[in-house]
This record gives sequence, structure tokens and C-alpha cells, in this order.
Amino acid sequence: MATTEVSISPERLQAAHSAERIPDPCVVVIFGASGDLTKRKLLPALYHLEQGGLLPEKFAVVGVARRPLGDGFAADMRDGIVKGGGVEANDPKLDGFVGKISYHAMNFDDHDGYVKLKDLLDSIDKKHDIGGGRLFYLATAPDYFAEIIHQLGAHGMSRAEKNWVRVIIEKPFGHDLQSARELNDDVNQIFAEDQIFRIDHYLGKETVQNILVFRFANGIFEPLWNRNFIDHVQITAAESMGIEGRGPFYEGAGALRDVVQNHVMELLSFVAMEPPVSFEARTIRDEKIKVWRAIQPILAQDTVRGQYGPGTVDGAEVKGYRQEDRVNPQSTTETFAALRLQIENWRWAGVPFYLRAGKRLGKRSTEITIQFKQPPMRLFNNGKNAPYETIAPNIISMRIQPDDGISLRFDAKVPGPAMSSCSVDMNFNYKDAFGVSSANGYERLLLDAMLGDATLFAHRDGVEATWALMTPILQAWAANPAKDFPNYAAGSWGPKTSDEFLERDGRKWRNQ
Repeated sequence: MATTEVSISPERLQAAHSAERIPDPCVVVIFGASGDLTKRKLLPALYHLEQGGLLPEKFAVVGVARRPLGDGFAADMRDGIVKGGGVEANDPKLDGFVGKISYHAMNFDDHDGYVKLKDLLDSIDKKHDIGGGRLFYLATAPDYFAEIIHQLGAHGMSRAEKNWVRVIIEKPFGHDLQSARELNDDVNQIFAEDQIFRIDHYLGKETVQNILVFRFANGIFEPLWNRNFIDHVQITAAESMGIEGRGPFYEGAGALRDVVQNHVMELLSFVAMEPPVSFEARTIRDEKIKVWRAIQPILAQDTVRGQYGPGTVDGAEVKGYRQEDRVNPQSTTETFAALRLQIENWRWAGVPFYLRAGKRLGKRSTEITIQFKQPPMRLFNNGKNAPYETIAPNIISMRIQPDDGISLRFDAKVPGPAMSSCSVDMNFNYKDAFGVSSANGYERLLLDAMLGDATLFAHRDGVEATWALMTPILQAWAANPAKDFPNYAAGSWGPKTSDEFLERDGRKWRNQ
């Protein structure tokens, strides 16, 4: 299959960053800072912003957790920045950045701990002349979200005496519609909605943001982006890894809660939304919510669930989900979920959307596939009397990870005297066009939160709209536990019923 590559000049790349803004001075306070997320993602992301000159000069980080780590916390974060962030140990800015990191040990329900935290932030504020800017990041288990929010309000840290105060809340935001509404109510009692940034790290990925640029900055694609030309859409979020020791978390979550309700539904909204009038938080949010509210209720027969058993991944034998640490040996938690849904609006009526996400699948791959309708008649038989259906369809494939890029598949004439054709791919690859980046997606989101730009964050209305779609499925599955688990081998592409799911519609999954 032929391939065409695309590259970008360094001059155009530099010009694209000329309009970047630097936020006001602030202290970033990370609750749950002893966890893996802070060391592997958050601190490397903040340092990448520092390297790029995108952090204010007056800036500090305070880690908050229960363990008494003391001065060892900053040294541990330095190690994470070097090992996880692709940073040289002798980087000239590193020591100065690490010098701005502090740590505060406390229980998240400890009144005195919050009093001392407030005093610490005030002293850092005076020392660095920061001016009161605060960004609280809740990187804890979801059970602590409401408690931390309540305590920040009770101790006068939710409102700014001067400058601004904002809070980032990690997913999962609730575990069903009712719990999401209750958490939204709890948070909104303390913080105004424009202070709240519900984070989904997928939205920080360049290729996710590029969906909007691809659609709305190129006049050749948007006219075709509708039911008249598109046959169906597939969204796959596949992981080859298992649950990585997170047995208790995954037992309470499963694939639908962990990936589909948030990551996959966000991707769906970017693919399906109408053109916004501007790239601002309110207009983007409104168009996304319109998509989710136009989705018809998803019936049980339009869903598939699975759980992986033992198998082979990357040439190595791996155990099944029920053999993982701290997992119920009779667990009925799904590690694979697939849905078929319809968006009932003028653009998408009659176009099925197929979504799937799972653990221990054939490879790590997150991809959006736009498959176009077949031409109305066949002119080129490739030198044989092949049936019409064997013509490869035109496809736009947007690869979110790991091989970030976009490809367009179309037919071209094969050289020679016969009038025959074959499929070719025109490829855009982020690494080839822009070079290798050590960014992890949190850079953009942290910067936007410091700037007060909520465009790439979830609003309460959106969270509740997606939970309203997923909760009936979860209830149906809970009422009828799966009797055939495990029903796919690790290293495969999911249960056989997932393939039959599309075959009954005369289609098939695009397995990478």
C-alpha cells in the first residue's frame, strides 16, 4: 500500500507559537501528590512549561498528601522530571524549578492541617510576591473530592482576596448519573462554575485538538462530513496492558466507566459537533452537549461487554483478569465494552457510530475511523470480475496514540496497460512533521487552567449528559451479570460477539 508523507518547516512551527500567553503568578497545590500521577505526569508537564518559557516567573508548587515525605518530596519530583519527562539531569533551569517545590503532610479531613496549609501558602505568597493566585489540583482517589472541596471552602481558600482561585478535579467524576449530580452540587456550593476545571487528559493530546482543526480549518473536508457521504464512524480506545495492579479501582469501575463515559464520548463529540461560532469555552461546550443530547437511548442489544482471560501479548504469556492481584476470582467486571449508537440530528441521522474500549487487546491504539460510502457504480474491476463489495472504501483515520497522525485512504490507478486500481494511503505523522515531543498532554491543560480557559475541560452539563447515556447500560448489565466471562483471550481484539455486532450491519471493525 503506497504512502505519502507530509512535513512542516521549522519557520512555520515557530510562527505557530508566537501568540502563546503566560499566566499570572500563582501557586499550584496538588492534593494526592505522593501518587504516581504527580511524579510521572504533572511535575514533568509543569517543567516542560518552564522550559518553554510559559510559566510565570513568580511561581511555586506545593504537594499535599498524607505521608510524611518532607524535603524528600522535591528530590523525588526532580527524579520524576528527569526520568519521566525526557529532561537532562543538568538542564540549566531544573535546579531553580525544584527549588520552588514544597510539601505539606496532612490528612484530607484534618482541620488543623488546612489551617497550616493556608499559613504555608500565605508565606510562600509573600516570599515570592505571587499575589494570591491559586490552582488546586485534586489528584486523589474520588472518595476525597467532596471532603477536600468542603475543607477549602470552610478555611477560606475557595475565594480569592485578590487575583484568582481555581480547582482541577481528576476523573472519574462520579460513578453514575446520580453520584455525578451530587458531586457537582457539592463542588458548586463552594466554587463557582467558572472556577472548576474537570480534567480529561485525552483533551490535552495534540491529535484530539487537531480533530477540530482538521474539520474546520480545511474547506475540503467539512462539506463531506455528514450523512450524505459517510457510511459509519468507528472509535477505538485499545490498550494492550492490563490493569497494572489497580484491582480495587478497576473492580469498581470497568471499561464503560473508566474509558467510554469520558475519553471516548469526548472524542465522539469532537467528531460529530457542529461548527462553533468561535473557539471559546462556552461555544465549544454548547456544541458538544448538543451532540450528546441528540444520542438516542442506547439499548442493551446495542452493547457488548467482555472480560479478558489468559493469553499472549507482545510474545509474553499473561494472566487473565480474574487472576490479577486484588480481583474477585468470580468477577463480572467488564474489561471490554462496545456500543452502537445513533445521533438523531440533521447531520448524522442514519449514520451508526461504533465505539469500543478495552484492556489486553491486540495492541495499544486509539483511533477514529471515518468510512465513506461506496461510489454508486463500479467502473474499474482490477482486471477480474470481483464483486462490487470488494472495493476498499475511502477512509479518514485519525490516530490519537501511539503513532499520532492522520491518514487518508483512496484509490489510485496501478501503473500498466490495464485500467485497475488499488488503495493508497496519504499519511500525516506528527513526529515526522513536528519532531519528537516529550509532552504528555497535561502541559496544555495545566496552562489553560492557569489562564482560566475552560475550552478543553468538561462542564457539569456535559458530565451529566454522558452519564445519562451510560447509567442505563450499567444498570442493565448489573441486573444481568455476564455468564460467559472470561470471553476473550488477552492479545485478541475482544469477544467474538463484538465482531458479530458489526457483521449483522454488514460492516467490520478496523483492526490495526
